[in-house]
Amino acid sequence: MVRDGYIYGLSLLAVAIALAWATGNWAWSIAPVLLAAFFLWFFRDPQRTIPAGPGLIVSPGDGLVTETASIVTPEGPRQRISIFLSVFDVHVNRSPIAGVLTSVHYQKGQYLNAMNPASADRNEQNIATVRGEDGVEVTFKQIAGLLARRIVFKLREGDTVERGQRVGLIKFGSRVNVLLPAEAQLRVSVGQRVKGGASVLAEMASVVSAASQSTSAKALANESDRGRS
Repeated sequence: MVRDGYIYGLSLLAVAIALAWATGNWAWSIAPVLLAAFFLWFFRDPQRTIPAGPGLIVSPGDGLVTETASIVTPEGPRQRISIFLSVFDVHVNRSPIAGVLTSVHYQKGQYLNAMNPASADRNEQNIATVRGEDGVEVTFKQIAGLLARRIVFKLREGDTVERGQRVGLIKFGSRVNVLLPAEAQLRVSVGQRVKGGASVLAEMASVVSAASQSTSAKALANESDRGRS
């Protein structure tokens, strides 16, 4: 459970008790009790099994994949994956890869419906870029939606993160965009539901190949050492 859930939930339960006591009628407490239950449920933070292996890029959030596209940015060609989070999804965000936060930028903006593609540029958002030890850079945007009114991001530039590590959340309906290297091999498609930290969005074949070659070289070296002994 995210701390905000306890704050909202317990506050509303206190309101329910106060209303029932002041009016002498428990029916007045039904609405705040239902709202308390919703907030406690909304701010849930389930444990996730993070996929292991070289070159994997996991989803930074739960939701529905609404777009996969090749785009051109000032830094060069990229692939973009858009994920829509409804009020029914877990809103805790996670780092897509392990590495160092090279950039964190908050941008004020509007509160268009997160299903609107224009929200990616015009809405309030937080943009974070993580650079892995292998040189791979992944950028992800936390984008506020029609109901979202606050973006939370807990880390700063220079901080080290692990793949699937919790980094923040977006309160209520929202959107997450992920910018991947152009050569990344996508593992998801439009219409697919993903889970933050647990679902693999893409794979860097070059990293997998390098890791495989390194493993093979170590195995051959071990075999050679055993032969000499």
